[in-house]
Amino acid sequence: MASYIAASIMCADQLHIADELEKLETANIDLLHCDVMDGNYVNNLAIGPEWLMAVKKATNIPLDIHLATIDPIKYVDMFAHVKPEYISFHVEVCEDVSEVIQRIRSYNIKPAIALNPETSLDTILPYLNEIEMVLMMTVNPGFAGQIFQKNVLVKLRRLRELLKDYAHAPLIEVDGNINETTIGQMSDCLPDVFVLGTSALFHKKDSQTYFERSTRIWSHAKR
Repeated sequence: MASYIAASIMCADQLHIADELEKLETANIDLLHCDVMDGNYVNNLAIGPEWLMAVKKATNIPLDIHLATIDPIKYVDMFAHVKPEYISFHVEVCEDVSEVIQRIRSYNIKPAIALNPETSLDTILPYLNEIEMVLMMTVNPGFAGQIFQKNVLVKLRRLRELLKDYAHAPLIEVDGNINETTIGQMSDCLPDVFVLGTSALFHKKDSQTYFERSTRIWSHAKR
């Protein structure tokens, strides 16, 4: 099973983003995880479409946009011109999940569903054949540096078991204090995509390069 590393761009040095992107490319990062926050669904604001378009032009790393917003269709339309690889939206805010999935696909973007730690896995089961990825939050969205919520492991194990019989199973992505320790807790149900932020990749006190850090995490995930 392949494992992929996504770098959480909100954790990078925003004053030196071009340098950060160059380092991430050198580290062979697979995806740039881009949190879009509207100040309503979560109590934070982050990443506008024009800034993200500038990032897109500055790197060859595919973008993985996570909409932590209400009214996801509004934001799908707003960010579609950036042409990310994935757009994920929260099942908690949707009246018509399939409509949002179809809107994302209409732009030739891969749809993904995100769910919070306390949200039942049952809410997304009807849509697993319609999406390309499940983003399982291991912290509540909005801020970096939170404590990994171990209750998510039960959902992760169940989802991995459910997907084993799918001919075209969506990827499983995890986001929220993902590091060597928390990955070790997922050893029996490893996800496909690990979002790395301040606790692993962008750790300013760690003198290792992004390449060394991501390789260390990737190797740990493959055990």
